[in-house]
Amino acid sequence: MLTSPDESAAMRVPERGPSGLGAWVLAARPATLSAALVPVAVGTACGLAVGDLAASHIGGGGGWWAAGLALWSAAWIQIGTNFANDVFDFEQGADTSERLGPPRAAQLGLLSPRAIRIGMVISFGLATLGGIGLTFLAGWPIVAIGTLSIASGIAYTGGPYPLGYHGLGDVFVIVFFGFVAVCGAAWVFAGAIPPVAWLASLSVGALATAILVVNNVRDERSDRAAGKRTLVVRFGSRWGRAEYGALLALAYVSPALMWALNMTGPAPLLCWLTAPWAGWLVRRVASDNGRALNPSLVGTARLLLGFGVLLAVGIALG
Repeated sequence: MLTSPDESAAMRVPERGPSGLGAWVLAARPATLSAALVPVAVGTACGLAVGDLAASHIGGGGGWWAAGLALWSAAWIQIGTNFANDVFDFEQGADTSERLGPPRAAQLGLLSPRAIRIGMVISFGLATLGGIGLTFLAGWPIVAIGTLSIASGIAYTGGPYPLGYHGLGDVFVIVFFGFVAVCGAAWVFAGAIPPVAWLASLSVGALATAILVVNNVRDERSDRAAGKRTLVVRFGSRWGRAEYGALLALAYVSPALMWALNMTGPAPLLCWLTAPWAGWLVRRVASDNGRALNPSLVGTARLLLGFGVLLAVGIALG
């Protein structure tokens, strides 16, 4: 079961929110961490498909250290990006008292914009510490990957040309949560990008983008009022619902292509065990509106986690 009625009620914007540490946890949005950790896990599995962590090109068992550092940095980049979204969406008027989604700390006045900005800087700093260690292990390309990831996390909703406000959010997610994260992790462990990583990137990136699409379908009206020109605002909610279904279909087609193209054995098809769950979500997104889409938002994040774990296990076994 994806969510209970109590959970759905809890996702409505409350009159009062948590304070202290609870406010920071709310702003960090830990439920979104699957979008950051799954790509690293799948990329690591792609590296295992052509070697093993203990005997990776890093040498001396450094692959295991690299795996931990990559997960650490990915998690903190995601948290820093969430802080950036919280404060920048609030300042640009996208998050108001009419917000339909889960509560935001700046919108509710739980944390000041200045405090959230400081939290964003600290989070990206912690990610950078992990990146420094990873650079010593895997080389200077890590600097480029980390710098681009942090800059894009800020540019998604902030800066002079916020990507999410100009219909580029979908491209941003599939590129950074798919290709950059999965192929980058695979390169760390294998010293090259194996072909299977490109198709794995499509699956992971498609599901991560589907999370964004649910969010944008739900918020079409408020985004339009705030001048946030998402693809759903540009082309309509019907287009967004079709995009959601196409993204989920792409996620399930890619593992079949891995097998058909002899990149791996049939084991990656383990992720197809989640197909009934995906079908249920497609039906819900096609019919629900407004706050009723919040359980589908949570469900899509959980689908990414379940699908990603099974895909990673399947690629490693393959």
